[in-house]
Amino acid sequence: MSENAQVQDNDIPSTAALQKESFPHLSLDEWYALVRLSNIIGESAIIALLCNSSPDDQRRAAQGQLQHEASRSPSHDVQRKVHPLKLDVSYYKGGEHEPLLRWFVEIDTAIRARQLSDEGQQVAFAMSKLAGRAKSWAYGKRLSDPKCFPTYETFKEELKEAFEPPKCEFRARTEFLELKQDKRDLHTYCQRARYLVSSIVSDPVDMATQVVTFMKGLRDGPVKTQLFREYPGTLDQAITLHCEKSLVCVKQNNTLSQCVL
Repeated sequence: MSENAQVQDNDIPSTAALQKESFPHLSLDEWYALVRLSNIIGESAIIALLCNSSPDDQRRAAQGQLQHEASRSPSHDVQRKVHPLKLDVSYYKGGEHEPLLRWFVEIDTAIRARQLSDEGQQVAFAMSKLAGRAKSWAYGKRLSDPKCFPTYETFKEELKEAFEPPKCEFRARTEFLELKQDKRDLHTYCQRARYLVSSIVSDPVDMATQVVTFMKGLRDGPVKTQLFREYPGTLDQAITLHCEKSLVCVKQNNTLSQCVL
């Protein structure tokens, strides 16, 4: 070998001479990506890349290797299994004042959370949450005809025809639109308003009407006046705001009473 060739070989650094600290622009992940890449394309190619390329080119090479590795291995999100969630559901007894449509919402939510995809399982779960007259009706019907509920939707429709009071939602809507606090305490009035709104499922009351109806039904006073000045956007905001301002008024009255004494 000639002397010039020996000098040229000595000018090529070894991998031991190339340390991570010499390339601060590369993250630790990018550095190890290049180390793994050297096992594929060869150590000399990586040395040439680190010695002769710009920092941007070095980072692009490392990011390319990382993307290539990620594409070949299944992602963590795909591997992660969503476990069923067992939600509690209230029992439906078939009473006149029980909102059947709201119970359907509870059942539908629980079925999705439990990941019940089979129609038979959905019907069986829904029937397990019946009580009283509704339970006697459903199991009596199945006793006479085991295939009476071929689908979950069929079960819901037949239960609705059998037990939903005529114009149930119409009555709930009418009561809500005429709701007044009168002699009720604030907590009872708020709970009644929420209950009536939740009972109207097929054609819900729009939010603006909910807010106005709740505010109009409040007893007259400074808190009601302040509420109309601020005009909250939702029923929950109106209830929260009224409770906060009522508490402030109570504190102010107590302070005034102490000053008078």
